[in-house]
Amino acid sequence: MDGHEGPRRIVVVGYPAAELLDIACVVSALQIANHLHGRAVYQPRLASPGGGPIHTGTGLTVNAEVALERVRGPLDTLIVCGGIGYVDAMDNARLLGHVRRLGRESRRVASVCTGAGILAGAGLLDHRRAATHWNHAGYLAQRFPDVTFDPVPIFVQDGDTYTSAGVTSALDLTLSFIEADAGAALARDVARDLVTYLQRPGNQAQMSVFTTAPVPMHSVVRRVVDHVTTHLDADLSPTVLAHHVGLSERHLTRLFTEEVGLTAGRFVRRVRAEAAANLLVESDLTVAGIARRCGFGTTEALRQAFVATYRVTPSHYRATQRASGAGGSSA
Repeated sequence: MDGHEGPRRIVVVGYPAAELLDIACVVSALQIANHLHGRAVYQPRLASPGGGPIHTGTGLTVNAEVALERVRGPLDTLIVCGGIGYVDAMDNARLLGHVRRLGRESRRVASVCTGAGILAGAGLLDHRRAATHWNHAGYLAQRFPDVTFDPVPIFVQDGDTYTSAGVTSALDLTLSFIEADAGAALARDVARDLVTYLQRPGNQAQMSVFTTAPVPMHSVVRRVVDHVTTHLDADLSPTVLAHHVGLSERHLTRLFTEEVGLTAGRFVRRVRAEAAANLLVESDLTVAGIARRCGFGTTEALRQAFVATYRVTPSHYRATQRASGAGGSSA
């Protein structure tokens, strides 16, 4: 423990059509921490406008414990949930006003998924970097140009403000809070009890390029994708790829952008970085060996691509991903 006296007051904010999993991931993890620790580390309370039941976006109803309007600080942590009702919530001036007030009275302010939009609407994310669900980042970025929304990481810390990605990333964020507040041992025990991954690092990508991009409809693009993923250590420059399928480099760039949403060059870089991330965790290869196998050639080229994709170095990624005790060298 960090010397904090008494249970930490945590307020979780819900609203009509909030996501049930956003609420449950946070509250369940905190209550399990209390149970495993043997005494209350946290005092989580679910608040809603007016204190009424929360009819969640999944169709189930959850009873709030307190009216948002009646909550008074100081709080340890304010956490705003996401859900399909977040767009209406962002237009609710009273809700935003109370979130703004409580945010200023909290040691730590956080959001789950599209709850970042509510924090942004309350002015609590101005000039900050924030995570949110990858599928909503573009919309929120247009609506709140003073906030840098990042669709890649699981969660982001910017000062005393924490924002997490979609839905179950709430577990990763909450586990990071438990570790910071009460130690890594308790966070590991909570993760085991939940039968979940031992806290993915915040910089881990929400989605792989293989799962975010639909299967290309154009046969030429499919051929290039297949070639790239099976020849990572080959010359995969746009010029070579265009020659491989008998197109001009310009034509290939246009097709790739339309079908995949990335240029061929950026696609290659992403695929190589993801392959390297997997090898860093699953293999005992040195970083230099991984760089060669994934087509980077040098460790510096791998480092640059990795920092651009994951915002950490390969060695840091390996160390954090293997924090659960998996073996292997980390050269």
